[in-house]
Amino acid sequence: MAAGAAAALTFLDQESRVRAGGVGSLQVPAPVTMDSFFFGCELSGHTRSFTFKVEEEDDAEHVLALTMLCLTEGAKDECNVVEVVARNHDHQEIAVPVANLKLSCQPMLSLDDFQLQPPVTFRLKSGSGPVRITGRHQIVTISNDLSEEESEEDGSEEEEAELCPILPAKKLGRRL
Repeated sequence: MAAGAAAALTFLDQESRVRAGGVGSLQVPAPVTMDSFFFGCELSGHTRSFTFKVEEEDDAEHVLALTMLCLTEGAKDECNVVEVVARNHDHQEIAVPVANLKLSCQPMLSLDDFQLQPPVTFRLKSGSGPVRITGRHQIVTISNDLSEEESEEDGSEEEEAELCPILPAKKLGRRL
């Protein structure tokens, strides 16, 4: 798990450099902030669907990482099929069943951080539940707000670094 987090931070760091002005340039990468919030919803005979969506104007990157689906108290021994409705790489809406839970043989399913981009709709296609869906709502914000003073200071430091000549090393004579 720690290796995955380190890889994600490395990717985000590289991504922030690209957005700040390209890899290899002397510009300072944009600061990246990551927030993570607990997510949960319940599907049942009364509430057969739930839609997770974020504001369109938001410039942050949102990810819904699902961790577990489980039957909760009051569930009957019947097949409970949970379906996810989301968009594919062509931005077309698709519906995919992700779990078939039954109290007597599989009351829960670990999804190991199955990541989805909002908006996402969860549907209880069959069964009466209740089925609890849990996970994390992750928000990644890349800030490109550098004040003019900071960019001027960075520019002057770069100029100074370019103007300093490289001097040859002095040779020391040996005494015997």
